[in-house]
Amino acid sequence: MSQYNIEEEIIEEIAGGEFEREPVPTSKLKGWKSFLGMYAGEHAAGTEFMIGPLFLTAGVSAFDLIIGLLLGNLLAVLSWRYLTAKIAVKNRLTLYYQLEKICGKNLVVGYNLANGILFCFLAGAMITVSATAVGIPFNMEMPKLTDTLPNGPTWIIIVICIGAVISLIASKGYDTVSKAANWMSPVIVLAFVACGFVALNQLGVGSFKDFWNIWGEGSEPFPGQIKFTFWHVVIWSWFANAAMHIGMSDLSVFRFAKKSSTGWTTAAGMYVGHYMAWIAAALLYAVYLKSPEAQAFLSNGEAPPVAPGPLAHNAIGVFGIIAVVLAGWTTANPTIYRAGLAFQAIIPKISTFWVTIIAGAIATIAGLFPAFAMKLLGFVALYGFILAPFGAVIVFEHFYHTKAGIEKNYAEKAGIKFNKAVFLAWVVSFGLFYFISIQFNVFLSFVTLPAWVLCGILFLVFSKQLQKNK
Repeated sequence: MSQYNIEEEIIEEIAGGEFEREPVPTSKLKGWKSFLGMYAGEHAAGTEFMIGPLFLTAGVSAFDLIIGLLLGNLLAVLSWRYLTAKIAVKNRLTLYYQLEKICGKNLVVGYNLANGILFCFLAGAMITVSATAVGIPFNMEMPKLTDTLPNGPTWIIIVICIGAVISLIASKGYDTVSKAANWMSPVIVLAFVACGFVALNQLGVGSFKDFWNIWGEGSEPFPGQIKFTFWHVVIWSWFANAAMHIGMSDLSVFRFAKKSSTGWTTAAGMYVGHYMAWIAAALLYAVYLKSPEAQAFLSNGEAPPVAPGPLAHNAIGVFGIIAVVLAGWTTANPTIYRAGLAFQAIIPKISTFWVTIIAGAIATIAGLFPAFAMKLLGFVALYGFILAPFGAVIVFEHFYHTKAGIEKNYAEKAGIKFNKAVFLAWVVSFGLFYFISIQFNVFLSFVTLPAWVLCGILFLVFSKQLQKNK
């Protein structure tokens, strides 16, 4: 046995058996039910309580929301099924180890650090969501749509307590994360359904026409928000999880799947969470907008706050508080788990438990700042735009390396730690389309796919040139 293999075994033993640096063995593969529960729980969760209302603040119309979400979520499911799950089952490696083989260790360190931190910020937004529910019995002041900093000591204490609990659950590994999601997701889904029906009753909806008229032809966006059209809804909902599917982050999850067809289980998350739950949450906010408090904000030219806890509590009472807390957990748990894997790729000799605790601490600090949750639509678009092109490197190498005449896992085989082909492909694609977005005021999600495709093509071109010169 080589010294390299001995070190790999030692690292694996220390790391706690999550197979961070080796293919998942057949004995550890899981059936589709584990993924169904996890995706239904993760995507019918805390983000949904924020995103649904934020669509209303963007002035969407009924057609744009209802039909746009149908199409956008279908594209997301197809991306998971035919890209992420297919590659994951073939290689059974985490995203981070797969990238290390292609990009080299030094380049991946930077990517992993950015990925882990962005995951932590997303998890922090979900801690914020849970805190809006826990704070209700303490008469805590809720953050406004424009708030950035913590608004008081009560908020800080509640966020820290929630973050500690979530971090401990995530630190127990994939099995615990999956079991927690399976237990929580039915409760959360039931809560969203209940919230939706109660909100419809409060809005006096008696027919499909009444339901359609809630959004009607749309409206002007609230102060500080941009106007969403049909294509904004389609493209944003497709790429809301761009880092996970076309960005290949969920290789780390689907490496445990028995078959690539397990990728279809993401439909549970998309159509229960990113469809039904978004619409239900939007209905809750529609009820709130009719209240004297919300009207006072609007009359002053301010955007009414989006606080999931009070919205759900107004609809279904204490059950709403419980549902929002659990919803925040089921998103934050797997997100912190993924962040821990990213950090462990940088410091592989530290156990899964401790890197996840570190990730949880960063997420908790982020959760103290409401801006991550209140600006979730923009943050998610930026997050996917930054990370998705790296997934194109994996996808284009997997499907086109033979036609392009390049060697797979070149960094590992050539013993290089920084693959210039990957770096240049990402820099050019990111820089070009970010410039276009800023210079011409193009919605960032609109340039995510072109940047992804260009990065993949440039990677093949630059790799061909690099390997030819060696």
